[in-house]
Amino acid sequence: MGLFDFLKRHDEERAEFIASKKPAARFSVENVVNILGREALIGTVEGVIYPGYKVKGKGIAVIREIQRDRKRVDFAVDGDRVALILEGRTNAKKGDLLEVYQS
Repeated sequence: MGLFDFLKRHDEERAEFIASKKPAARFSVENVVNILGREALIGTVEGVIYPGYKVKGKGIAVIREIQRDRKRVDFAVDGDRVALILEGRTNAKKGDLLEVYQS
C-alpha cells in the first residue's frame, strides 16, 4: 500500500463517522451532477442544512458548499431547492431521499 492509498483510506474512514444519531434534515434528490470531480446533488430540503453537515446515502459525504440560484448561501431551510457540493460520494440517484446529519 502506497502513501496515497493510505491517505485516501484514512479520509474515507473519517468521512464515515457521524456524530449525531437523529437526522437533522432530509434531502430529496432531483439530479446528480459531477462538477470538477466532486459530486453535486440538486434537490429540495426538508429541515435545515448547513455546510459541514454529512449526507448519508449508500456512502457518506460532507457538504462543502450550498448553492441556491447559482449563488453560495450559508444554509438551506425547509422547501429550498438547492445544490449541495460534496466532498466524498453518496452514490445517490434521482428520486432518492437522503438523510442529513450534524457533524
